[in-house]
Amino acid sequence: MFPRYRLVGFCGLPGAAALGRLGTGDPKRRAAEAEKVAHSYAAGREPLPALELLATVANSSAGPDGMYRSRTPDATIRRFHGVARDRRALLLLNIQPGRAKVLDEVKALRDWLVHPDVGIALDPEWEMGRGEVPGDTYGHTDGHELTEVARYLSGLVEAHDLPQKPLVFHQVATSVVSKQSALRPQPGVALIKSADGIGSPGLKRGTWRKLVDDLPDGLHTGFKLFYEEDAEGSRLMTPKEVLALRPQPEYVMYE
Repeated sequence: MFPRYRLVGFCGLPGAAALGRLGTGDPKRRAAEAEKVAHSYAAGREPLPALELLATVANSSAGPDGMYRSRTPDATIRRFHGVARDRRALLLLNIQPGRAKVLDEVKALRDWLVHPDVGIALDPEWEMGRGEVPGDTYGHTDGHELTEVARYLSGLVEAHDLPQKPLVFHQVATSVVSKQSALRPQPGVALIKSADGIGSPGLKRGTWRKLVDDLPDGLHTGFKLFYEEDAEGSRLMTPKEVLALRPQPEYVMYE
């Protein structure tokens, strides 16, 4: 996948405009827009549009199983997978696990993950421990759990003779991912650490520097932008400014 491509796209969920641009309007239009934005980030690479669909959404209420999360219906995933295929884009299935086990949520998506153009994005700030409620505090993961997910994806790649799969994990603060040194790259999986966080260009650069300091070997970088929140009282960073970050982000996602 790298360094041939640069992934650029939108995230979201239909009917939930607050969760990102992908969930607003016609999915085909959003995919075409993502493709256009991707070309503005090429910078010597082949642009690869990515549609990051929320497949597991953290909830503030426990729900019938007490897991503080809900799963997106297969019909919705099928619709967006069809759109991604039509645009030759990647579909990334985003997981906000609540109190559910991350690997269980990944395994629940197995029927989609055996497709060559489907990967995983994890949102560990929504991964809650016992007694924690989404929205009340930042969640957390660690390098061991991320390696466990990467190992599962690697097994699917080998068993089904698939191309390399992206595994993105978004990180909004240093506390969200502990024991990063325990993260181990796995065959057939491209590990991408995406720097999250809302704010002005200066604030976002500061967050970036904190999060990319002392990266483990084999870890690629991503960067998240917010169309509305970043622009409140400031402005959205330009592609030129994003590409000036070091190391240069290999995945750029807009919410």
